[in-house]
Amino acid sequence: MRFQVGEHDALIVVDVQRDFCPGGALPVPEGDQVVPILNRYIERFKTASAKIYATRDWHPPNHKSFKAYGGIWPPHCIQASKGAEFHSDLVLPKGSKIVSKATKPSIPGYSGFEKTILERDLKKDSVTRVFVGGLATDYCVRSTVLDALRLGFETVLLIDATRGVNVRPDDSDKAIGEMVGKGAKKAKLSDLY
Repeated sequence: MRFQVGEHDALIVVDVQRDFCPGGALPVPEGDQVVPILNRYIERFKTASAKIYATRDWHPPNHKSFKAYGGIWPPHCIQASKGAEFHSDLVLPKGSKIVSKATKPSIPGYSGFEKTILERDLKKDSVTRVFVGGLATDYCVRSTVLDALRLGFETVLLIDATRGVNVRPDDSDKAIGEMVGKGAKKAKLSDLY
């Protein structure tokens, strides 16, 4: 399937932050490998006058997902920390919209839509279709894609621009199956024009 990118489309770059890349507090295996391909998507969307959004975990130090507060993860992406910064090689153009999520201790914030401005801003920008890539396939990408579908956006998973945590070896494959089963389409860079 081929996709022509236009002004009613948006690219959503999910959580490509230092802590989720090798050397970070909660590294996704090969997480940094999404950066060069996402930069190519960003260029394609910029050229097409499409919208570009980037979500980020922006946790308070006492976030409930952290082990010390009953969660399953080590502390990561704490507000204003080095680990919460976007990967240094990710090239977000001027005018990209940054969406901070999980900003309060009790909000899980796996989805870019959960108690954020994302849905409102997409609708304000007349976006009808979203293309989603980033980290991690089996957590925040999955939740963002499923919420986009639930909210009525045509949704495309950028299969070459996402990597998974894979706590269990097949977690990413299961997540992709679930997203596609709910209506997401899959694409890679060569499918866009």
